Amino acid sequence: MNYIFFILIALSIIIGIFNNTISDVVNSMLQACDMAVKISFSLIGIMAFWLGMMRIAEKSGLVKILSRLLEPIAKILFRDIKKDSPAIGDISMSVAANALGLTNAATPIGLKVMRELQEENSQKDSASDSMCMFLAMNTAGFQLIPATVIAVLVGVGAKNPSEIILPTLIVTTLSFVIAIAAAMLLQKVWKRRNYD
Repeated sequence: MNYIFFILIALSIIIGIFNNTISDVVNSMLQACDMAVKISFSLIGIMAFWLGMMRIAEKSGLVKILSRLLEPIAKILFRDIKKDSPAIGDISMSVAANALGLTNAATPIGLKVMRELQEENSQKDSASDSMCMFLAMNTAGFQLIPATVIAVLVGVGAKNPSEIILPTLIVTTLSFVIAIAAAMLLQKVWKRRNYD
């Protein structure tokens, strides 16, 4: 990725020199840097707020309540997880973080879930069904409130940043359901293939 960015910047400068528009290229780069800082500050505020809310939810026991509510669903989706596994609570936290649009907060939680699922995995050299299901769910990224996208839109000065909520909800719900269905189907196909 660094090489791609280097090539793009170098090509912009070279083309700017040949077209006699190097001052426009430099001005655009400086404006982009200024915009990046503004967007970063808008993200810091919203991320700090939601990460704090997630921490409060964890300390207050709300995560345990949520994991109990999700336990019947988790038993269906994650059949090879033990009943008292800490992964169930962390899976619910990851789903909640993604639902609130906090993909940056969901990433460390997701890594923790994968470590916990790997500890329960009987075949350490391959991913378990639960690991594949969680990866599919996490990658699909169901979102109720796309907080990060809203923060970026606020940072760039959008007039109505919340209008993205309904389209995001529709698309992420569809992708989430399709990801779960695909993971369940592939689990059956893979097991049948291994038995043949």
